[in-house]
Amino acid sequence: MPLLLLDLDNTLLDRAGPFRAWGQRFLDGIGAPPADIEWLLSIDADGLTDRWDVADAIRDRYDLRIPSIDLVEELHDGLVAHTRLDPLIACALRIADEAGWVPVVVTNGVVRQQEAKIRGTGLDRYVADWVISEEAGVSKPNPRIFALAAQRVRMPLRGAWMVGDSPEADIGGATSVGLPSVWLHRGRTWSDDRFRPTRTADGLIAAVA
Repeated sequence: MPLLLLDLDNTLLDRAGPFRAWGQRFLDGIGAPPADIEWLLSIDADGLTDRWDVADAIRDRYDLRIPSIDLVEELHDGLVAHTRLDPLIACALRIADEAGWVPVVVTNGVVRQQEAKIRGTGLDRYVADWVISEEAGVSKPNPRIFALAAQRVRMPLRGAWMVGDSPEADIGGATSVGLPSVWLHRGRTWSDDRFRPTRTADGLIAAVA
């Protein structure tokens, strides 16, 4: 029974769509031009920018008096509220489980937000467990977080596969521990010459298949 290590954001759960939905609602609420959503998406950098930095950038651009902590909370709650589990993703995870794979989520991020998405969407019913970097004290691509994921379900890393959309965190991390991987390209072209994914797919369903 091999491990199937899975990234969370933009792998198991769409993050880009919920962030755009929250951003459009928020910008409408403060009277910003509709085109500013593209600025907000660029600042967010697909979730790579620290939440506090995003909040500060919003405050500065629109001269808001809202405390940064309130904007961070607004962003957290908005993303969670807009996040849904695709039924086809749930089906793919069930098929993988029935085929003998043990799905475990390995995600960077804060426990409060990541766990709220896992539990709130019902994803927790389709995975054996999860490891979140804030709680683990180590982030992808550090090899330690993958070892912790295996320990969490009392299984060896040998024979595991890693699936994710981040070249550095997911594929680089898998390479660092000698694991095969599937990169979810999301319309991008692979450009890192230090390592390469074992396979490439356009989404989790194709990766599992």
